[in-house]
Amino acid sequence: MNGEKGPLDRPTAAEYASWFKALADPTRVQIVSLLARRGRPMSVGEIVDAVHVGQSTVSAHLKVLAEVRFVLVDRHGTSRLYRINTACVECFPTAADLVMGRPAPAAPACPPEGDA
Repeated sequence: MNGEKGPLDRPTAAEYASWFKALADPTRVQIVSLLARRGRPMSVGEIVDAVHVGQSTVSAHLKVLAEVRFVLVDRHGTSRLYRINTACVECFPTAADLVMGRPAPAAPACPPEGDA
C-alpha cells in the first residue's frame, strides 16, 4: 500500500458520525456553546431564554445531545439541570483532523462525567 494509511475502523467512524450528526443542527450547536461558556448547570427555561427557541424544541435537542453524552442531566427532585460533559467535548475530534488523517483522540467513547 506504499505506506498509505487506511480509513478509520468502522466502530470509530460510526461513533464520530453520531457526534457530527448530533451537532448538525444550529440550535444544538448553540446549546452546547451556551453550556460550555456558562460553565454551570442550566435549566431548560434558562436555555430557552438564551437560544430563543420553544421549550419542546429545546427539550428535543437536549435529548439528542444527551444520547451522545455531550450534555449530562442532573436531577434535583422534580427539576433537571443540564451541563456540558467536558470529558466528551475535550475528546471530540475536529472535522479537519479526521479529514486530514491527523491523530484522533484515543478513546472515541467518552466516559460519562460524574454519574450523579
